[in-house]
Amino acid sequence: MTTQLLPGFRLGDHHIDVPLVLAPMAGITDLPFRRICKRFGVGLVVSEMIASRAVDMGRERTERMAELGDDEHPASIQIAGADPGFVTEAARWAVDHGADFVDINMGCPVKKICKQVAGSAMLKDERLVARVLEAVVKSVDVPVTLKIRTGWDEHSKNVESIARIAEASGIQMLTVHGRTRAQMFRGHACWEDIGLAKTAVSIPVIGNGDIVDAASAREMIRISGCDGVMVGRAVQGNPWVLGEVHAVLTGAALPAVPTPEMRWLIVSEHLHHLAGHHGIRTAAKLARKHVIWYSKGLHGSAEFRQSFQTLVDWQQMLDVAAGYFLGLGTHVHQHVLHPGPELAVAV
Repeated sequence: MTTQLLPGFRLGDHHIDVPLVLAPMAGITDLPFRRICKRFGVGLVVSEMIASRAVDMGRERTERMAELGDDEHPASIQIAGADPGFVTEAARWAVDHGADFVDINMGCPVKKICKQVAGSAMLKDERLVARVLEAVVKSVDVPVTLKIRTGWDEHSKNVESIARIAEASGIQMLTVHGRTRAQMFRGHACWEDIGLAKTAVSIPVIGNGDIVDAASAREMIRISGCDGVMVGRAVQGNPWVLGEVHAVLTGAALPAVPTPEMRWLIVSEHLHHLAGHHGIRTAAKLARKHVIWYSKGLHGSAEFRQSFQTLVDWQQMLDVAAGYFLGLGTHVHQHVLHPGPELAVAV
């Protein structure tokens, strides 16, 4: 008999049975990526961050970013912005596009977002935080959630204050990345700061930052007392890490290291999802980063990376990738490494 480490929680009409959340990552967590991650036991997926002003412009790319699959509910669409009018319109738009929850981003550290006083820059203005949150909560009938960092810099950490403002504004779940904006992705996430938010409020608090395997997930939970775990950059090219964290949360046995055949099954499925969702031309561009991530740390990955990045024909890309991943069975140096922080921006 297994014992579940975290019991899950209710979010509106939905119960998140396994409190394992896939982090929203700009340019990464599109529908094909999320479909792969769902295979490994993710309880809640979140779309890429969508700027509220982009919603107002009605771009086709924005529509594609918000597309949710029938098999990934409950799902959240994440929006960002500092103008309550634009953000509330974006929230309604997200619900119209099938979002079970609307997540507001106040954690993105990217300069172009912060220059608009959006993302983590909003943490410097607590009254603005309250105005935006209250406006969005009143504008939609689905639960509204919030993702933050622990503050702007080490001298202005306000994670407890923002957490209390969020709860008072009607936010139903809070995710805390355990770094300040100034840290970007440097150093180690401060899981104790996540714990400060947890003790400050009664709503579920999800911990985020530096979860790379089963051990780190277990340690974050121990230190912070969080209600759930969000995994981001470690998933790039290694969705199997989600299986590890899922096992920790549910009390199941840790999964085995994937065989070359299992690895290629996931890579191949991902590539076909990319082609089906984006079309072959865009899929070929995206494949160059995803396939490279899948090869990171494996035997002969440097040589494979150099050759794969020169390919332009879609079928040739499939054939070369299949030859590489299935050929790993002839080598004994297979292992899984987690992508480093330089590979993407988690928001």
